[in-house]
Amino acid sequence: MTRRQKAIAFFVALCVLLVGAALSLNIGWIVITAERARLRVLVFGIITFGLIIAGLIIYTVFLVLEIRRNEEHDTFINAVTHELKTPIASIRLYLETLQSRTLNDEQRRGFYEVMLADADRLTRTVEQVLKAGVASQKPKVIPRAPVDISTLARECVDLAVSRHHLQLGAIALESHDAGPLMVRGDAEELRTSLTNLLDNAVKYSSDVVRVTVSVAAPSPDTVWVRVQDRGVGIPRKQLKRIFRRFYRVQTRGLKQVKGTGLGLYIVRSIARAHGGRVFAQSEGEGRGATFTLELPRLAS
Repeated sequence: MTRRQKAIAFFVALCVLLVGAALSLNIGWIVITAERARLRVLVFGIITFGLIIAGLIIYTVFLVLEIRRNEEHDTFINAVTHELKTPIASIRLYLETLQSRTLNDEQRRGFYEVMLADADRLTRTVEQVLKAGVASQKPKVIPRAPVDISTLARECVDLAVSRHHLQLGAIALESHDAGPLMVRGDAEELRTSLTNLLDNAVKYSSDVVRVTVSVAAPSPDTVWVRVQDRGVGIPRKQLKRIFRRFYRVQTRGLKQVKGTGLGLYIVRSIARAHGGRVFAQSEGEGRGATFTLELPRLAS
């Protein structure tokens, strides 16, 4: 148990004790003075004690929420710091090696590829933080244009395979409708949403990545994009929490996963801005997870 968890447990226990003491005093006072006290005084005392108890409960709830918020903020800062420091240190090391040693062309190309990959990682981290900041503000006006979600899904799958250096077939794309599935929205925002879902599926997979992306129209007015992995899974109690900002899945034996805890929060924000939603399903730890992005279908 962490120090903050101990603090939360302490304040909750303190609140329970104080409420119990207040109730005991109130009941004892009523029993002792009921026969000789006026009804008006008795009612006033009951209301006063009730307000004190309500105040204690509200204070404790807000205190616990603030402690949790601070803990999430610290976790986010640590994650972002790691995501920034690691590629910077790597780039610096390769640059120092290039400066101090004589390398052949093949070695140089290898170094350049690694540094470009680290630069891309830095860019993605900065973009995630910026998008999360925009998502937490007032909803912005999204430029609306027809987007073929099937084509967009194919582009995102190809990008994920290339970015994570996966074998062909590691991410399978299935389309359950013959015609194009069109939605109205911002193609770049929707690409970010699908990319985040695919990145999560790969990161939380086991040693062998097996991800299935399904594009379908379950109804004439709706388009679904489902991303299913066979990874560590999600405990059912956490299914509604995973879309919160900074929240990260907590399971037993989970390997260290890189990230800022902002990906699913951004996905939910983009889905809502497009008039849709996103939800997760999982049978529990070790049984994989399925994320469904649901968007309004553009009438043909």
